[in-house]
Amino acid sequence: MLETLAIGTAGGLLFVVAHLPGGLISGAMLAVGIAAMAGRPLSVPPILTQSILVVLGISLGSVVSRQLIQHVSAYPVTIALLALATFCSTFGSSYYLQRVHGWDRTSAFLAGSPGALSQITILAVERGADLPAIAVAQTLRVIALTAALPLLLALGGLAPATAPALTMTTASPLELAGLVAAALALSMLLRLVKFPASWMFGAMIASAVLHGMGLIEGGLPPWVRNVALVGIGALMGSRFARMKMKTLLSHLNAAVGSFAIAIAVSAVFVAAIVLTTQVHFADILVAFAPGAMDAMLALALTLHIDPVFVGAHHLARFVFVTIATPGIVHLFGRPQDDVDD
Repeated sequence: MLETLAIGTAGGLLFVVAHLPGGLISGAMLAVGIAAMAGRPLSVPPILTQSILVVLGISLGSVVSRQLIQHVSAYPVTIALLALATFCSTFGSSYYLQRVHGWDRTSAFLAGSPGALSQITILAVERGADLPAIAVAQTLRVIALTAALPLLLALGGLAPATAPALTMTTASPLELAGLVAAALALSMLLRLVKFPASWMFGAMIASAVLHGMGLIEGGLPPWVRNVALVGIGALMGSRFARMKMKTLLSHLNAAVGSFAIAIAVSAVFVAAIVLTTQVHFADILVAFAPGAMDAMLALALTLHIDPVFVGAHHLARFVFVTIATPGIVHLFGRPQDDVDD
């Protein structure tokens, strides 16, 4: 654990010194990922992962204001389009994997499904799918988006290389204690009812309510947020610790092609929304990016992008994928009898 955090911190600081956008997340992720692929046994324990997600949730909630919900009226339309984009992306990627790389239908559909990785893994085991191939495709997509999105936004002048301070002040010790207590309480409550990403969303909702009602002013100290950003980057990079280089290389072409199809489909919907609504391009780009929910919300935090809009859309995608993917696999994947045989 200490080695993982040390490598992640070094990578994050290197990217910050180089003035790269989203440096703490991207630098930590790439440094840990490279070290993991080189054979280092890197990992982030569950208790630390949960702590990181709670801190990120509190930080996201602390920037919520009336100005940030000005596009609420557009949510139903954009969320409906997100559902359609997810459907088209899944079928487009799976068709590519079947026709070009000869994957079986079940593995192709699960590899092309954006998000809900834990549910995808369970389905893959149950249906006898190619789990290593699916893991490569899913992991590569998350890593590529997390590394590329900040650079794309910065090069387009849509996000600063160094995000401005999210809050002008740090809350008092008493306010911080109340904020943490409320965040933990709601997170555990949501976990009991099996709410997706409960640690992050519970803390975010609690923080947003307390700040929105004016009960708390200010947020976490900047260094705490920075530690959490390094932590989430290290967490994503450590996914490569369980992946052999041979496995990665054998499925790399298929994963890159599938990712390109998913990005092309998402780009069509992003362009349509940008041209027909008043939603900011950076907000819609991160909201529609088919990446991991925690990673995209962390990017929203560090790039000063509307966390309410991004969070609502990634939560909607998670719910859609969780509900729809089993049905899609049942209808279009291999028959269960074939799997049992």
